[in-house]
Amino acid sequence: MQDYISERVVKEGLYIMETGDTVRAAAEYFHVSKSTVHKDVTERLRSIDKQLYKDVRRVLDKNLSERHIRGGMATKNKYRRKQ
Repeated sequence: MQDYISERVVKEGLYIMETGDTVRAAAEYFHVSKSTVHKDVTERLRSIDKQLYKDVRRVLDKNLSERHIRGGMATKNKYRRKQ
């Protein structure tokens, strides 16, 4: 794997760990696609740094379990603004 890709993968993993942000937010921060960040932290990171991968996986699982709540809140706020 290219050095610059490995560096990007680790930076993305550390960013997600430190901020608890979603894949979408990390993609915006690093100016890459959501698909790239997802592939980086779910596939490539595993072969680069196993412990960081496990830590990031915990954050991603937490975000996944809360996704329906964030969507519901966004809809609630949308209709509040319309009133």
